[in-house]
Amino acid sequence: MNIQGQGHSLYQELQSLASQARSVPSELAIPAIPEQNSSQADFSAMLKGALDKVNGLQGESRQLSTAVEMGDPKVSLAQAMIAGQKASLAFEATVQVRTKLVEAYKEIMSMPV
Repeated sequence: MNIQGQGHSLYQELQSLASQARSVPSELAIPAIPEQNSSQADFSAMLKGALDKVNGLQGESRQLSTAVEMGDPKVSLAQAMIAGQKASLAFEATVQVRTKLVEAYKEIMSMPV
């Protein structure tokens, strides 16, 4: 299993989500945010999309694991294990991004005005 390749794939997927978020008109994406905060809207939409994707991967992993446990002949153990690893990798990447965001916030808040 090539973890580095999957991490790069996740990065490309996040970049794709960011470009999709930029292409959606801001009044459709997040109507409560004024036009001047379009970069904030883009980041919010990208972050929400990435979290939704992680949640989807975890749900898919749960469904495949349950199917294997119930003896469904259409689902192999390998499929369930791969889905579990994808969900785990995506969750770990999300936790690392959250940690970096918290560190950046703390650093900004500690700057003198």
